[in-house]
Amino acid sequence: MFGRRRMPDTVLADLLGRLAIALAAGIDLRRAWDSEAARMPSGWRSAMRAVAGRLGDGDDLASAMERADGAFPPLVTGMVRVGERTGRLAEVLRETAATVEQSVRGRRALRRELAGPAVKLAMAVAAVAALIMVSGRAQGVDGRPLDVLGIGLTGLQGLATYLTAIAVAVAAAAWLVPAAMRNWRERGWVRGVGGRMPLLGGAARAAEGAAWCRAAALAAHAGVGIGEMVSLASAAAPGLAMDAAAVEGRLRRGDDLAAALARCGALPREVLEAVAVGDMTGTTAEALERTGDRLGDAARRGFAAAVRGAGFVIWAAVACLVAAIVIRVMMSYVGMIHDAARVR
Repeated sequence: MFGRRRMPDTVLADLLGRLAIALAAGIDLRRAWDSEAARMPSGWRSAMRAVAGRLGDGDDLASAMERADGAFPPLVTGMVRVGERTGRLAEVLRETAATVEQSVRGRRALRRELAGPAVKLAMAVAAVAALIMVSGRAQGVDGRPLDVLGIGLTGLQGLATYLTAIAVAVAAAAWLVPAAMRNWRERGWVRGVGGRMPLLGGAARAAEGAAWCRAAALAAHAGVGIGEMVSLASAAAPGLAMDAAAVEGRLRRGDDLAAALARCGALPREVLEAVAVGDMTGTTAEALERTGDRLGDAARRGFAAAVRGAGFVIWAAVACLVAAIVIRVMMSYVGMIHDAARVR
């Protein structure tokens, strides 16, 4: 069993792009898929072969991918189903690959902007570790190691305790961050609290809106109905999911698309404005693409600014700690000098 991990977007974008080229050239789907399975990274060959087996049994591609134990995201399987139903599979695969690749480029740009704050944080952790080691070599008047930090951590034993605490904090963050993201998508308390946080809340909402826009634009380009477009966009941005049937019901009652979406969901104002303009001009896909790009850029800048702010706070805290340590050491030696003068 290949597990329940989702295929990385970089691998997925390459797969979809090559499949689109092969199908456009007239190569049979099963032959093209078998060729891709052979060149896949080893961790994903079992998933690819499972899909190939179901294609051989007569399943369509979307159904086979949906049964691949979560290897392919719902947006991709949904768009594949649209492509097969409309007879435009090669074109839909090409557009889906471009959308996935755009998301990959956005994440890479964000990681580049986060590199600086991450280095500062690492330097701050290393600085505290060095101070703990130094404190183990310094001695007070009584000949015992001087606790320059004032928290009882000195020498190798103190360093081991400090590094253990850092490791526990990292492990806790590795568990808490995905849990918080799931809670956000499920509209839990994290969404209520995190949405009010400066920079971070706005960036998270912008990222979610960008994902909704890109998926909806992709569906609109494929020429699907409003209900299916809403379903696909909801799969890409679960935190903004809405009932497609309710949206269609509002449309039948006379609402325009923007009004129907506003009544049935909680889309950002920028997205609703883009839908309204696109619906009025007949360029819904293009308007959503532009808005998705703007929101994606805003999310990247917001996340980077939040991390830079957190890095500054940590760096300032370490600077204050170093200053306090210097003062503490100076006062200790002043006390030693004062005691020596009294003895004389």
